[in-house]
Amino acid sequence: MTRPALSRERVLDAAIRVADRGGAEAITMRRVAQELGVEAMSLYHHVPNKDAMLDGVVDAVFTAIELPVAEEDWRTALRTRAESARTVLSRHRWALGLLDSRPTPGSATLRHHDAVLGVLRNAGFTLELAAHAVSLLDSYIGGYVLQEANLPMTTPAEVQAVAGGILADLPADELPHLRAMIVDHALRPDYDHTGEFDFGLDLILDGLEARRKADAAA
Repeated sequence: MTRPALSRERVLDAAIRVADRGGAEAITMRRVAQELGVEAMSLYHHVPNKDAMLDGVVDAVFTAIELPVAEEDWRTALRTRAESARTVLSRHRWALGLLDSRPTPGSATLRHHDAVLGVLRNAGFTLELAAHAVSLLDSYIGGYVLQEANLPMTTPAEVQAVAGGILADLPADELPHLRAMIVDHALRPDYDHTGEFDFGLDLILDGLEARRKADAAA
């Protein structure tokens, strides 16, 4: 079978697969070449060095995150973007430490940041408040994805099992607030721990809207 010709896109896709398995530190020219079944030297025709490859995979991650639509209500646009970012970063958690680390961001990265800032500025956010908003939202999204990655459960059944196990080991008549949280909240049949993301996002958007209005009235 004829192997498809190498291209920059194929090299970056291979680098992402390598990182998905072994983290960002696993991205090396040698390992990416092995992923593609080629010699490492052949990669240099498409990416000049490892730094260029890291810039490329960061740009690819930003490309996968849905851009906010300037014509939409700012809250709707940034909610959609936040949910998309959470989904993409949950697939590529290794990217969390890379997204803002590159001194030479690519075109997709720059276009993404400009679109987010544009939505905020068009909604009347001052430049300073827009900067605060981007920092706050991105910290929340990244922090939530990282926390979610380290939880000992991912499904409702696993939540029930973990919460039930903690409850069984709680000392009798001690830690009443934790007991109430488990019994009356975590063990409810309709409880979905993934909904916490939307609750926190609502609080952030509410706070930003209040600050935007205050700045406009000042």
